[in-house]
Amino acid sequence: MKIKDNATAIKIINKVAIVTIIVNLILAIGKFLAGIFGKSTAMISDAVHSSSDVLSTLIVLVGARIAVKNEDKDHNYGHDKFESIASIMLAMLLFATALGLGYTGIKDIISASKGGSDYVKPTLLALIAAIVSIVVKEGMYWYTIFYAKKLDSQALKADAWHHRSDAFSSIAGFVGILGAMLGVYVLEGIATVLIALLIVKVSYDIVKVVIRQLTDHAAPEELVSKIYKTINEDEDVKNIDLLKTRISGSIIYVEAEIAVDSALNIVEAHAIAQRVHDKIEETFEEVKHIVIHVNPYEPSADIGAPFA
Repeated sequence: MKIKDNATAIKIINKVAIVTIIVNLILAIGKFLAGIFGKSTAMISDAVHSSSDVLSTLIVLVGARIAVKNEDKDHNYGHDKFESIASIMLAMLLFATALGLGYTGIKDIISASKGGSDYVKPTLLALIAAIVSIVVKEGMYWYTIFYAKKLDSQALKADAWHHRSDAFSSIAGFVGILGAMLGVYVLEGIATVLIALLIVKVSYDIVKVVIRQLTDHAAPEELVSKIYKTINEDEDVKNIDLLKTRISGSIIYVEAEIAVDSALNIVEAHAIAQRVHDKIEETFEEVKHIVIHVNPYEPSADIGAPFA
C-alpha cells in the first residue's frame, strides 16, 4: 500500500538516503584499498565511481523530500513534479556512467587486441572486492526498490536502478579481473560494453516515464476504464459526460462531468458528486484529487461509455 502521510514519507526518504550514503562511502574506501593492495586499476576506478554515487543520493533526497511537501501559495497543486526533475538528473548520471563504461570497454578491447601489454595482473584481493561490491550493490537495489514502491517514488526507483547499474559495472570488473588473472584480457572490455548498453536502456526507460509525468499524459487506459466503471456504478449517476485524467509526477488528477436527475435540488446533486468524489479517492490510491462537475441529465445528450 502506498504511503501518503508526508511525515512518514520524509522519514523513509531520509533513512534510505543515510543508509545509501554510508554504504557507498564504506564501499568506496574498501574498493580503493583493495585496488591499491590488489594491484587493480579497475577496482580503483570503481572506488571513485562509488564515491560519486553520494551525489546521486543527495539529488534523490532533495527531489523526493520536496515532492512530498503539501501544497502552498506558490504551488497550489503540490510539488510532485520536483521528483520527476530529480529522476531526469539521475537518468543523465546513468547515461554518463554508460558512456564512461563504454569508452573504457572499447579501450580495453583495443588494448587486449594488442596482447594486453597495458595490463597489470591483479591479485585475489581485487577479485574478492569485486564480488563483495556486486552483492552489496544488488542488495541496495532491492532495499531501495522496496521503499520506492511503498512511496510510489520515481526518483527512488531511478536510484535503485543506479545501484543495479553499479552492480553491473562491478560484474564487468569481476570478469576483467578474472580475465587478467587468467591472461584473457579481452573479457573485461566485452562485458563492459554490453553492460554500458544495458544502462543506456535503463536511463532511456526512466526518461520515457518522466516525460509522461511532465507533459500531463493521460493515465493508462485500463485505470481510466476502472474509474469510469466505478463512477457509473453509482445509481444516481445517469451518465458520464466527460472523464479526463493527467499524470503529475507519481500521482494522477481526474476531472469528471456527471449527469444527474434535473429535478434534484443543488444540495441533493452536490451530495451525489461528493459521494462519487470520495469513492474514487478511496478506491484508487494513485488518484490524489478528482474534480466533479454536475450536469442536468438530458437523455438525448448521452455519449455512451468511452471504454470497452
